[in-house]
Amino acid sequence: MTSHASALPDDIDTLKAMLIAVATQKDELQAEAGQLQGETATLKAELVRMAAINERAEERITNLHMIIKQLERARFGRSSEKLDGDQQAFAFDEVQTALGMIEAELEAARPTGERRPREARPRKAFPAHLERVEIVIEPEAVACACGSCQPVRIGEDVSERLDVTPAKFRVIVTRRPKYGCAQCKEGVSQAPAPGHIVEAGVPSEALLAHVAVSKYADGLPLYRQEGIYARDGVEISRNTMANWMGHVGFHLAPLADRILALIKEGERVYADETTLPTLSPGAGKTKTAWLWTYARDDRTFGGQAPPMVAYRFEDSRGGENVERHLAGYTGLLQVDGWGAYNRLADARRADGALTLAACWSHYPGRSFISSTAAEKLDSGGKVGGVCRHKISDWRKESKSGFGFHGLVWAGSRSACFQNLCSASRFIFRLVAM
Repeated sequence: MTSHASALPDDIDTLKAMLIAVATQKDELQAEAGQLQGETATLKAELVRMAAINERAEERITNLHMIIKQLERARFGRSSEKLDGDQQAFAFDEVQTALGMIEAELEAARPTGERRPREARPRKAFPAHLERVEIVIEPEAVACACGSCQPVRIGEDVSERLDVTPAKFRVIVTRRPKYGCAQCKEGVSQAPAPGHIVEAGVPSEALLAHVAVSKYADGLPLYRQEGIYARDGVEISRNTMANWMGHVGFHLAPLADRILALIKEGERVYADETTLPTLSPGAGKTKTAWLWTYARDDRTFGGQAPPMVAYRFEDSRGGENVERHLAGYTGLLQVDGWGAYNRLADARRADGALTLAACWSHYPGRSFISSTAAEKLDSGGKVGGVCRHKISDWRKESKSGFGFHGLVWAGSRSACFQNLCSASRFIFRLVAM
C-alpha cells in the first residue's frame, strides 16, 4: 500500500476494499503475534521444566557417585571400613532405584509422539500356578477401505504383567443350629464345635499362619504388624499376637521333634551353635543365649532324603546341651573345634561314642599332608612337592574320609611346632580321641 495520498484511488469502493484488506492483515498479524507469544511462554515453561528435571537428575547422579564410592571403599578399603553383605546389597538396591527414577522421568519428559517403544527383552516366564486374569481390549473402529467392512480376527498381541491382591481380612461366621423334636419336646441335637489352635479365640488358623510367617520368616515384628492391621480398622495388640505365637509354638513342637529325629537317622549330621541376644525378664537388658543348629543334607552323597535343619534354643553353650539334643545318635558329626562336642566321642557315653569330623572351612591352615606323606619329610623337615596333598587325595587315603588322625601341618619343624600350638590347636585337640 502506498503512503502517498496522490497514489490512492479516487473510487470509494476501491478504498473500502483496501481498508478492509489492511484491517484483515492487521488481525492476522495480531493473531500470529499472540500465537508466537503463547509458543514463547510454552517454550519458557518447557525450559524451566527441563532445567528442573536436569537438576534432579544431577542430584541423583551425585548420590549415585556417593554410593559407588561407598562400594569402592567396601571392596578396596581397609577391613575396618568394609561394608557387610547386607549393606552392599542395600547400596545396589539404591543404585537401581535411582536409575529407574531417572529413566522414568526422562521418558515422561519426551513428547508423546517422540517416545520410543521399549525394546523387547527376554523375560523369565511367570510360574504356571499363578492365576491368569485376561483383559481383552477391542479397537474402537476397524480400519477399512471398502466401506462395507466385515472384521475378521487375524492375530493378537499378548503381554503379561504381574499383579497382586493385597491381604484383606474377613470374618468367618460359624453357625451350629440346634434341633429338637416338636412332638416329644425331649433332647437337643447340635453339631460339636470344631477344634482350634486357640480355643475360644478369634484367630483362624490361616491368620495364625500369616502372623507367624510374617514374624519368623519375613522378619516383620509384631508391633509393625499391629500398625499394618490397624490401617484396615482391625485392632490386634502385639501382646495378643504374642500369646497366639505361644499357642502356635506349642502345637508345632511335635513337628520340630520329628525333624530332629529324622536328622539323627542320617549317617552324618552337621552341627554348630551361635549366639542369640535375648531379653532378660525384669532386668531391662539383653543376655547371651545360644541357638544350636543341626542339619542333614545327603544330596552330595547320593542320598534321597530331603535336606532339613533343626534348631534348639539354650541358655548356655555347655556340652550337656548337645548331648541331650543328640541322644541316641552314634553316626558321624561334623563340627568346628568347640570342646563341648568332645564328650560325644567319649567311649563311656551312654549311647556309645560317635565319630567327630572337622569342618575344613574352620581350619586356618592352607597346606596339609597325610600320615603317609609325612614319612616322606626329609631330615630338615622340608616338604617336597610330592608331599603336598590335596584334600581330596587325603580323603582317599583315609578309610573314613573324615578322620583327624595323622593330620600334619606342612612346613619346617619349628614353624610346624608354632602353628600346631596356635592356629591348629583346636583341630589337634580331637586327635587324642
